[in-house]
Amino acid sequence: MEHATFAAGCFWGVEAAFQKLPGVKHTTVGYMGGTTRNPSYEQVCTDRTGHAEVVHIEFDPTIISYDKLLDIFWQIHDPTQKNKQGPDVGTQYRSAIFYETPNQKRLAEESKRKQEQIRGRSNEIVTEITPASAFYPAEDYHQKYFEKKGIAGCRL
Repeated sequence: MEHATFAAGCFWGVEAAFQKLPGVKHTTVGYMGGTTRNPSYEQVCTDRTGHAEVVHIEFDPTIISYDKLLDIFWQIHDPTQKNKQGPDVGTQYRSAIFYETPNQKRLAEESKRKQEQIRGRSNEIVTEITPASAFYPAEDYHQKYFEKKGIAGCRL
């Protein structure tokens, strides 16, 4: 198994987009990229911890590739929005790819360049590509939130 971590707005929608894909074995929503240890949702919402809302994905690369996960990442949000997705505003909603290996970094950078070529100069991509850091799972009530509520997902 391998892991991937993405931030693309509210983690509930990001998780819903990935959790049922063939090859995705497990998803966990949480926080990454900040300075506060073991942050709570309330702390992250203050926009002062530096954390992004993320989904941490465990996947089988023999069934689904990291490249395919990247393709889906670009499709499910607007990577040209700085610290904003839909009605959600703040650094916790930024667009980010947290890579775990040099190969993931290379693939993420190639994928971002491809997206920049497709979108052109008028739609600058602001997605951060940074090394994965400590991952803090969100509170239990956030895990599989849409599934628990019977909601299919969210739209931009």
